[in-house]
Amino acid sequence: MRSILLALFLVLAFHHGEAAVSCNAVVGDLYPCLSYVVQGGNVPTNCCNGIRTLNSQAQTPVDRQGVCRCIKNAIGGVSFSSNNLNNAQSLPAKCGVNLPYSISPSTNCDSIN
Repeated sequence: MRSILLALFLVLAFHHGEAAVSCNAVVGDLYPCLSYVVQGGNVPTNCCNGIRTLNSQAQTPVDRQGVCRCIKNAIGGVSFSSNNLNNAQSLPAKCGVNLPYSISPSTNCDSIN
């Protein structure tokens, strides 16, 4: 599982979009969430702080689409279980953040406003 997570972060770290929020920022903000995505349990406080920060930094449609693409590319680039995906998808609600997209490999990032 660690090799999958390393691959996830390598994909994110080296993917650069046009948005003001870089994939490196996405990695930094979401890194504290990995333990929850992999193991479940309690969501770490730093994870929710990162999701809130990321959401507040992505102010424009281009920014939100770029963040969505970083997350979607990472999900598409590694093997994951349905449990991992369910944990990831539940994060925004568990942190009280309303993201304009779902954390899912089937999300259409181009339709985000």
